[in-house]
Formats: sequence, structure tokens, C-alpha cells
Amino acid sequence: MAYIHDAQKEVAVADWLTTEGFPVVRALSLDQPLILDGRVVTFWESISEVEDYASPAELGTLLARLHTMRTPAGLRLPRLEPFARAERRIEDNDWFSPGDAAFLRERLARLRDEYAALSFELPQGVIHGDASVGNVIRDRTGRPVLLDLDGFALGPREWDLVLTAIYYERFGWHTAQEYDAYTQAYGFDVMRWPGYRVLGDVREFLMVTWLSQKAGQDERAAAEVRKRIRALRTGAGRDDWEPY
Repeated sequence: MAYIHDAQKEVAVADWLTTEGFPVVRALSLDQPLILDGRVVTFWESISEVEDYASPAELGTLLARLHTMRTPAGLRLPRLEPFARAERRIEDNDWFSPGDAAFLRERLARLRDEYAALSFELPQGVIHGDASVGNVIRDRTGRPVLLDLDGFALGPREWDLVLTAIYYERFGWHTAQEYDAYTQAYGFDVMRWPGYRVLGDVREFLMVTWLSQKAGQDERAAAEVRKRIRALRTGAGRDDWEPY
């Protein structure tokens, strides 16, 4: 039940973008979300039989369009809260060693201060919240379609741009050519913004705390989280981080 408001927002956002002709996953036309056996359930049209992810350039094109849009009066998006779930993911997870939990608490406190001091360059407005090629799939006609809408919010546009930047610059998941095509498509390179390092550190930290939720039940995830925390502690490279 904790996620019912996110589900309601996701359906409302899909309906809005659909009426605007924006390429987005479509919610089925029924009264939803539903609560079934204590779970929040939503229903969506199928996009494709295969997961054919969009290119960074296609993502940049979608974000450039999305970031010019204004939400209708009835759609009340929340303000972005970057650290909304991070503390709970640390405190409620008994998988962490005491030392790692203390380290993550200290890093969270520092990142909160650094984020609060940022001066954003782009105008704030509607954002996807988790914008990456993993959340854009080509439909049966080859058209890139945006999905995973529960993170929609009002906030700094840099928040949407930084994931692709660190996927390229820190993790090596995109090539230089792909990243250049992405910035050309969007029209702004977040890596040239002075706050890039801090925002990248925030997103990287949240990637660790998110994955830690799986660590108690999945040894592969647990090994990945240990590796990531070790990199945060030591400053080691991130080019061996695995995508999740």
C-alpha cells in the first residue's frame, strides 16, 4: 500500500502524455490502480515482444521534448526529493555490517549538504526522475517509448541528464560517440556544469542503496553491493560495476 500514490501518479502521467501525443507506455482504460491481495496493481498496453532499448541519442531527443512540456492544472506532481528513500533503505536493511551502515549514513549526510548547495543551470520543471536508456523501449514500429513513470516530479532538469553522463564517464556503459550524440540531441552537456560531480555522486550513492534491497536474498546482488561500497570507501574506479 505504501506505493499507491506513486501508482496513481504513474497512471495520471501516462494519460496526460498520451493526450499530448508523446511516445509513452499507455495505461489501460480502466479504474486503476487496484489493490489485490494487499498489492498495488496497474495494467498497461504491451509495447513489444522484445526488449529493444533505445539509443542515448533517442533518449536525449525524448528528454528535450519532455523538458519543454507543462503539466495540466489537475496533475499535481510532487517536488523532487532526491534522498526520500535512501535513509530507510539503510536503516531497515540488517544485511549491512555495522561499519558499512555507519559509512553510508555519514556519506548520506554529506551528500545532502552538497546537494543543497548546488546552483542549477537549467530551468526547473517536469522531470522523469530515472531517465536512462533502460527506461526507453522501441515499440513494434521501432519508435522509442518512455516507460517507468513513477518517478515523475518537478525538479532540476540536470537530474534527468546525469545518469547517462555517469553511465558513460564513470561506468563505461556508453561510448564517447553515444554520449556525444546524446548531448547533441538534448542540446546541453551536464558534464560541463560545475555541479556535475556532486550530482553524479548522489545518483551513484542512490544506485548502491537501491540495489542493497536485493542483497539479503540474492548473492550476486550482495557481491555487487559489497564491491560498490568498497569503491565508495576507497575511491576505486567504477568501470567494473555491473548494470542492474
